[in-house]
Amino acid sequence: MSTPAIEAVGITRDYPLEGVTVQALRGVSLRIDEGEYVAVVGPSGSGKSTLMHLLGCLDRPTTGSLKVGGEESSGLDGTALASLRNRTIGFVFQSFALLPRVSALDNVALPLVYRGVPGAERRARAAAALDRVGLAERRNHRPTQLSGGEQQRVAIARALVGEPRILLADEPTGNLDTRTGHEVMAILERLNVESGVAVVLVTHDLEVAARARRQVHVRDGLVERDTGVPA
Repeated sequence: MSTPAIEAVGITRDYPLEGVTVQALRGVSLRIDEGEYVAVVGPSGSGKSTLMHLLGCLDRPTTGSLKVGGEESSGLDGTALASLRNRTIGFVFQSFALLPRVSALDNVALPLVYRGVPGAERRARAAAALDRVGLAERRNHRPTQLSGGEQQRVAIARALVGEPRILLADEPTGNLDTRTGHEVMAILERLNVESGVAVVLVTHDLEVAARARRQVHVRDGLVERDTGVPA
């Protein structure tokens, strides 16, 4: 059996709040294999965003095991965790999270800067990533010169430029109109099929979640239902 892209076993996440402990996650186990297309769905306060941050190594579980690409992440120091994140995970956020004063090309190339990739190679790989999302002719435009849909496509290209095993998309259509949202989802789905990258989509939108081949429903810090697990 191949190594899963992500494997969480019994993870919890507690936060102190005004003298009490809030349990955002209460023992979640989840396996995501290479090339899967999964939607994590739940209402506000369900724990889905906390789970996304843990799966993306942006935070650490309070207890439990979390392996990314077969590597246990919970005991890594900050530098090692950042390196694991940079090597294996790409992120797409609702707010796009682009640097406003630099070009689309330089935004896409940014993850490769942290890897120490030489400048010429960075630019070539960033240009190829923009071409894959249909923005080859917009590479020199700054985010303020692009539409919302184009900005999200830049964000997708940035997420893919490092050839990650996992792409985490947090409400990727939340700031887009319906038509543009469908276009962005189509790009994610095409890249999932063509590249074999595991796509984990976090959303409260049941219509968006229904497009995924597997849905993981989260409520009150627990997995309530997982369509990838037999009943």
